[in-house]
Amino acid sequence: MTALVEPDASQLELLHGTLAGSTTFSTMQQVDEHVRAHPHEHAVVVGPSVPTEAATMFAQWARIHRPALGVILLRHRVDSSILAEALRSGMREVVEARDLTGLAQAVQRAHVVAEAMLQSQEGGATDGGPLGSLVTVFSTKGGVGKSFLATNLAAALADRDLKVCLVDLDIHSGDVAIMLQLTPAHHLNDLVAFGGVIDEGAVTSLLTEHSPGLSVIAAPIHIDSPDQASPDAVGKLLDRLKAMFDIVVVDTSGIFDDHALVALDHTDALVLIGTLDIPALKSLKLAAGTLDLLNYPRENWRFVLNRADARVGLTEKEFEDTLGLKSDCRLASSRELLACVNRGEALVRAHPGHPNAKAIAELAASIVTATSGSPKVPEQGSPASRHATPSRRLRFRKVT
Repeated sequence: MTALVEPDASQLELLHGTLAGSTTFSTMQQVDEHVRAHPHEHAVVVGPSVPTEAATMFAQWARIHRPALGVILLRHRVDSSILAEALRSGMREVVEARDLTGLAQAVQRAHVVAEAMLQSQEGGATDGGPLGSLVTVFSTKGGVGKSFLATNLAAALADRDLKVCLVDLDIHSGDVAIMLQLTPAHHLNDLVAFGGVIDEGAVTSLLTEHSPGLSVIAAPIHIDSPDQASPDAVGKLLDRLKAMFDIVVVDTSGIFDDHALVALDHTDALVLIGTLDIPALKSLKLAAGTLDLLNYPRENWRFVLNRADARVGLTEKEFEDTLGLKSDCRLASSRELLACVNRGEALVRAHPGHPNAKAIAELAASIVTATSGSPKVPEQGSPASRHATPSRRLRFRKVT
């Protein structure tokens, strides 16, 4: 059902005619009492005559106490300030009052999301069904091609008819959006607005679609933002994404920060990348040692050697022997690679016949094979629920 609140009688009649079967109210107090008495209400439409402050206070309460309830705000004029306030308070959508078709569609979407969430709370598919896989691309040295690999790996996976989300967890200098020529309306730090209630509607509002099958959650635009997404919120986000997508690809920062640790605790496949030089070798060696201390199983690792054709006095075999890892994927220096980066294109799509594109596609295929052997149901103590136990992070803090 849908609850509709609007003080103006003529406006209320018009909206009620659009939303057949809705229950109407003239004050926020009445709709508040109704919602508290009807726990399975799906949507509340707040009319344009209701003060924005009263609407946002109700949405903030609903976000915490009734996360499945979709609050839809109607305004005569929708601008960036209204949208920002709605996002912070946890409203599902904002619609212009004259857009009656858009209102009906927004209510329908709220009903679909509410049904899915209620089924999840009652032991439905989201809590007990198969989860997607999460792939983390990691390196503790900058400039080795980590973001290039993450974006192209995500595109290659999407080209295999998989539903893929690419998450940029490099909160200080994330490059995923610019490398895919995107201008996101929302980014990772917008998680703060949801107050820890990270439901499917919240996640959907953060997504930026790049192409069919490939969506992106971008890194923050401003590094000095006062509102930073907490590791706990990021963990909830990754949990929800694994329930919504076949594969989640995470691009991390170059350090073992809290966000990287959260990603690692959710990881089904870890992709390390380095270049054929001594600083990169030293960095990867230290990273591998730390990952061993944190008990991340090496059978889930993949190693990508970038610029493997460089003649710099260090051979590929010497690099692998010192590191103790054999490369699963080798990428050569290439003008086409740099040109794609500068144009904001994925190499695997712009030049699918390129040797590097083929190598990344083969890596994507091997990851799909390794991570799709059986459905991943999050059980206590399983890899999918490792983030629920703090032992790894505590041990890491002792190491550092």
